Amino acid sequence: MKLFYAPGACSIGIHILLEEIGLPYESERVNLQQGEQYKPAYTGVNPKSKVPALVRDDGSVLTEYPAIAYWLARTNPSAGLLPEDIDQQTRVLELTDYTVATIHMQGFARQFRPANFTPNAADEETVKARGKEIAEKGFALLDKALAGKDYAVGAFSFADTAIFYVSFWTKRVGIVLPPAVASHYERMTARPSVQRVLQQEGLA
Repeated sequence: MKLFYAPGACSIGIHILLEEIGLPYESERVNLQQGEQYKPAYTGVNPKSKVPALVRDDGSVLTEYPAIAYWLARTNPSAGLLPEDIDQQTRVLELTDYTVATIHMQGFARQFRPANFTPNAADEETVKARGKEIAEKGFALLDKALAGKDYAVGAFSFADTAIFYVSFWTKRVGIVLPPAVASHYERMTARPSVQRVLQQEGLA
């Protein structure tokens, strides 16, 4: 397997899952600041021009965070990335989808790239403010989901890596994590897999 990633991007969560699994894999950095995601060397891998992308051993490519995470979990059951109970599996998918589709794509995307949400530069601060509101509401809901738990559904799952990466971003925009999410972030940061990935991506 080969992971295409950008340091500190949402791909960090997939990177962590690969470390949790423990099988050999390669990784290649995509420099988003220099626009490498739009150049043929990468669009030939992922024409969506974003990370993560995972090239499987048969040469086929998986994209989109939830899809990659789900495939890794189902093909590596011994890693314990997805519970066996159907209700807990559903909660893992629910939390992952909400974290990626709402907190990331609606909340943080507005704060990181406001120009994508308005044609008028004068409106960008308003777009950022709305993004912060969406993200903060999201973290409040995650806080309720995490209350009294070490991880999102009790035991570690791929939902936790999604929650981790949006939590990691909060320091860039001045969002204060609510208590249960802050404790989850500390717990995740202490995992050996996370520490290895932070080191590998130059974020330690």
